[in-house]
Amino acid sequence: MLTSTHSDRGVRTDNSWPAHYRATIALGLPFVGAQLAQFAIHATDVLMVGRLGTTELAAMVLAAQMFFTIFIFGSGFANAVVPIVAQAEGRGDRVAVRRAVRMGMWAVLGYGVIMAPVLWQAEHVLLMLGQKPEVAALAGSYLHVALWGMFPALLFMVLRGFLSSLERAGIILYVTIIVLLANAALCYVFIYGHFGAPALGIVGAGISALIVNTLSFVLLYIYIQAQPQTRAYEIFVRFWRPDWPVLKEVVKLGLPIAVTILAEVSLFTVASLLMGMIGTVELAAHGIALQFASVAFMVPLGLAQVATVRIGLAHGRRDAEGIKRAAIAVFVIGCGFAVISSVVFAVFSHELAAMYLDTGRPDAAQVLAYAGPLIVIAGAFQLVDGVQALAAGMLRGLKDTTVPMVLALVSYWAIGFVAAYFLAFHFGFGGLGVWYGFVLGLAAASISLTWRFFLFLKRERKLLALPPGTVL
Repeated sequence: MLTSTHSDRGVRTDNSWPAHYRATIALGLPFVGAQLAQFAIHATDVLMVGRLGTTELAAMVLAAQMFFTIFIFGSGFANAVVPIVAQAEGRGDRVAVRRAVRMGMWAVLGYGVIMAPVLWQAEHVLLMLGQKPEVAALAGSYLHVALWGMFPALLFMVLRGFLSSLERAGIILYVTIIVLLANAALCYVFIYGHFGAPALGIVGAGISALIVNTLSFVLLYIYIQAQPQTRAYEIFVRFWRPDWPVLKEVVKLGLPIAVTILAEVSLFTVASLLMGMIGTVELAAHGIALQFASVAFMVPLGLAQVATVRIGLAHGRRDAEGIKRAAIAVFVIGCGFAVISSVVFAVFSHELAAMYLDTGRPDAAQVLAYAGPLIVIAGAFQLVDGVQALAAGMLRGLKDTTVPMVLALVSYWAIGFVAAYFLAFHFGFGGLGVWYGFVLGLAAASISLTWRFFLFLKRERKLLALPPGTVL
């Protein structure tokens, strides 16, 4: 169904290629920067807790993975707000923007209430999964504090989606950098007990997480209320008033996004388990290669968010040409970066691997020899992983999430996981086979999702050519 009750605002849009590339870069740089800063926040927590000892590090890794898994699923509902708001903003419907953001906050708060008991019982869950009692206890103590940060963290994601759809990405980057610095300082104080504070160890890291997650939400709230342009949307006015159709739309769009994100995250968790089954050296090398792949992936991930926003805005304006050019501009920039990173990975694979190793250790040469080829494969990985992320972001801009979820699940698991398992354990490729299999799975996702986007766009171009108010 395509309906429209709001006319174009009469704002002329520059659809020239230079304008699209400039807008993509202007929006993409803050998005990518924010993704990298967010990645650094997690790395800071692990590094600081790691200094306490092996048991504390193991507990931190488990607790962080458990929190992240639940958080990343909930962020799917926050991500659903972006295309809804972008399309509403494109057609000049502030009421629809306000309702979407408000119901997005309702959705993530409801999700948080449902999942909080799971995090509260983390120690028991980890014991059931066969973890050591001392590790499970430490992880549980961290999550007893950090879980309360789930609510402001998810609310922050909704407000981030709202501001992103208004193409105000700069503030998101600034807030993320502030939070990164605050997190490092608070961890230093509460973990180790500096400046008169007690040394709380891993619980101190949980206190820091709670504070910085709350701070991130509060800073965006203050910004929105302080700026006349954003305050005019009145997204916090009558917050208690339900809008059930919009809430249903947020959940309907958000659930497939959440499942898709979880499917990809869990795939990499399984990859680590498979590598661990092969050997310790292989697992260590895999961890090194995955670090570089993860950092490089922040760029297409940020650009995918740009695609959702710019395509959503163009769709709201009923600008079919703008949708196509916005998509191509993001695609070209994203693929260009992927090619460059692939070449860097291939040429400097051993040098990159050596950055994570103490070459003086007796086992370093063995890990380095194995990590080098994995980093080369990670280069090819960048190409297909980047394309599938961009295609998924473009489809979200058109509010298409259910079929992409199915395509992703088939690609990740039916193709990628199955190929990885058989190549590693039945065809003698070992750890390299795990990576070859996942490259095949992500390649299938990149092809199918890109095909889906241009097929869907062809249909949308016909619908957008119809007069506003047409019901199909």
